[in-house]
Amino acid sequence: MPVDARPALAHLDDDALVALARMKQPAAFEALIQRYNRRLYRVARGVVGSDVEAEDVLQDAYVRAFTRLDQFRSEALFSTWLTRIVLNEALGRIRRRRHLVALSALDQANGGSQLLMFPTSPAPSDPEVDAARSQLRRVLERAIDELPEAFRSVFVLRDVEEMSVEETATHLGIRPETVKTRLHRARRSLRGALDAQLGSVLKDTFPFEGARCARVAARVLQRLAADEPAR
Repeated sequence: MPVDARPALAHLDDDALVALARMKQPAAFEALIQRYNRRLYRVARGVVGSDVEAEDVLQDAYVRAFTRLDQFRSEALFSTWLTRIVLNEALGRIRRRRHLVALSALDQANGGSQLLMFPTSPAPSDPEVDAARSQLRRVLERAIDELPEAFRSVFVLRDVEEMSVEETATHLGIRPETVKTRLHRARRSLRGALDAQLGSVLKDTFPFEGARCARVAARVLQRLAADEPAR
């Protein structure tokens, strides 16, 4: 599980935690990291396609957000503002790493309308079943990694994080119709490699727990502390 926030802060809403974070309270930073680490890790990884680079994206995005909390306006949800920062950081890395495939070309690519269906029946708690689920999850993650970047981002936000079409369009800066088209094409591409039974492990893809989650939180807090005298 993500790092534990102090019980006194864990129940607070985002506005209260942001107010405390503006007062430079480390526990408030930690509570916000705990609340959004898994979602933001999935978003970052959906763009960059790498565990290590996704962790780097998270660290840089958290530091950027927490040192610029004065720029956050409560008209928007804090989660939306934070997700936008993570996406900007991830997309910026992609642009620096190589030229993006022209989005217009992707929009014009041929694709089918057949959807990939994901049943939601719970799996029994059994060591052999759990091992099989882990193996299937790895297969699914590899298949997602192989999607074109623009399709992968939409798929992760829509089918893994279960964002709405409108939320996804806003975060990625594209039209809702484009979100629908890319999602259909992403599902179609995955269908050739996956069976519908993988749907039961979809929610477990790209886990971000335990030591990895704690490591990111610790590094963010260290960087914030080191940056404090300079500001």
